[in-house]
Amino acid sequence: MIVDSDFKPARWLGGPHLQTLWASQLRRSPRLRLRRDRLNLPDGDFIDLDWTEGPDDAPIIMVLHGLEGSSDSGYARGLLHAAVQKGWRGVVMHFRGCSGEPNRLRRGYCAGTTDDPSTVALSLSSRFPEVPLVAVGYSLGGNALLNWLGESGDRNPLSAAVAVSIPFRLELATERLNHGFSRLYQHHLLSSLKRRYREKFRHRADAPYPLDRLRALRDFRAFDHFITAPLNGYQSAEQYYATAGSRSHLAGISIPTLIVHAWDDPFMTPEVLPTEGELSPQVTLEISPSGGHVGFVSGSLWRPLYWLEQRIPAFIEQRLAIASFPP
Repeated sequence: MIVDSDFKPARWLGGPHLQTLWASQLRRSPRLRLRRDRLNLPDGDFIDLDWTEGPDDAPIIMVLHGLEGSSDSGYARGLLHAAVQKGWRGVVMHFRGCSGEPNRLRRGYCAGTTDDPSTVALSLSSRFPEVPLVAVGYSLGGNALLNWLGESGDRNPLSAAVAVSIPFRLELATERLNHGFSRLYQHHLLSSLKRRYREKFRHRADAPYPLDRLRALRDFRAFDHFITAPLNGYQSAEQYYATAGSRSHLAGISIPTLIVHAWDDPFMTPEVLPTEGELSPQVTLEISPSGGHVGFVSGSLWRPLYWLEQRIPAFIEQRLAIASFPP
């Protein structure tokens, strides 16, 4: 089902870029005390989980961050804070290498990474079998989440899911980020990816691409072809884009899922969006004319409101009839 969103952007943040940049670079993130757990994986690698405090019987909100994100990302902190206010527990699943320490294995993470969210969710559901488990994914993390939901179907352990600002067709998103002002986002993310790549492979002999030639990779297509693809089991950027985009997996989703998207998202064009016929009956695609990329800021300059931190908990409460626990 495709529906219109009731999001109303702040008048002082007109346009997609102001929405995007304020939310990602200028917002004041809530202060939270997080506890870190390390989950060792069957292949010998690890994933770090950052938890909020809360009772063991409280619902769990598992957050999947976007490209080069972490538990320090404003959107992650904001949702964790909203979960705490409801008396729920929040946990950020760091993709491999994103928790401040290089991961052990050569492989990395990408938009098609579904085994790690699955492993983490199954571990949590095993530890807390009577507790509702919901996953919320942003951008690349949300794309990976939707892929996993579609692949696993009715075998998925989640009670519900939310995905925000999803690049459903990766090749179109990559093309959009190579034009106009959106090249600023590409430059920022590529710089972070290259720093992480240098740190990881500085003392390893299995780098897929020479460190001294990283400057030659000036856009996502080149980086994905020479680094993302070989590190994650793809033969080329083209195969990665064709395989890892989540649009073709939406029909297989069998749990209540909300997707939030803005028409003016500067990371992609509206052509990435699925049609009604591509959606499972369990999926609601909620579209706003504005909001930018993981932006959705309303309110006043002196009191900005981050609408996603209201909308996502409201969806969770509505779908699962979860009561707010005393924080």
